[in-house]
Parts: sequence; structure tokens; C-alpha cells
Amino acid sequence: MRIDASWYKRPDGIAEHVAAGGVVVRLDDGHIVVALVREGEDEAYVLPKGHVEAGESLEAAARREIREEAGVRDVTSLGELGVRERLNYRRTSWKRTHYFLFLTTRASDPSPGGHAGVAWAPIDALPAMFWAEQREFLETHRVYIMELVTKARGK
Repeated sequence: MRIDASWYKRPDGIAEHVAAGGVVVRLDDGHIVVALVREGEDEAYVLPKGHVEAGESLEAAARREIREEAGVRDVTSLGELGVRERLNYRRTSWKRTHYFLFLTTRASDPSPGGHAGVAWAPIDALPAMFWAEQREFLETHRVYIMELVTKARGK
């Protein structure tokens, strides 16, 4: 499936749902790497994210999705990074995803659920990504993410 600009134009009358996700980073030999997951057989990667459950805060939902999709459990929140919007995969609702930045010192556990694989990619050399807004989001926030990680590690 090809993702084009039509995925980022909200059709009239379509329902909206709120999602939360995470940009999970760690230092690997002095370089910042970000956790990306594969969905199914697709070669491209996505950021871990998903629906916010009833009574769940946005950050708690992001933590849960990271744990479920990327298998990363030990994370420290560095704050909210921003929001991105688009149609969901089935094009049946408008998805508003809140992204949080998390720092970890560990790679993912060996068997995360729901996804075909987890990769740790250098933040300045990202692989192919399925959703254009996620790649743009990481590229736009790259310097800010690097500053926050450096500040957090200096404490």
C-alpha cells in the first residue's frame, strides 16, 4: 500500500480517535538510536503507538504501547514531543496521536507481541518508514531529542 497526501486530509464527517505513542531512544556506542517496529510483512518501520484505553492517561497509553509493540519496559519519560494527525490504516477514522519521548538503557525484550520485529536505528540515518508523518516527526525533532537526551544523561 502506498501512503500519499490523501491520508493527511481529514474527510468531512469522519470520527476521530485519540492515540498515544513513543519515541524510545537509547545511547549505543555514543550515538542515539530509536526503537522502530515492523508491522506484518512490510519492510518499512513505524513508531510504537495505539489507542488510549478508557481511564488511561496519554503517557500511560504510550508506555503500554511501547511495552506491547516494542518490548521495551524500562523507560524514563523526557516529556511530550507533539501530536500528528492522519487517517487510520483502514481509513475509517481520523487518528490524533500524541507522541512522548522516552529514554531507556536497555534494548527490547526478545519477544515483543504484535509486531514482526524491532530495530534500533540511528536517529540521523532512519530506515524506510511506512507513515510519512512519523519520519517527518523524527527528522523535525532530531536536534531537540538529542538535546533532551544529552541533558538527561548529564544529570
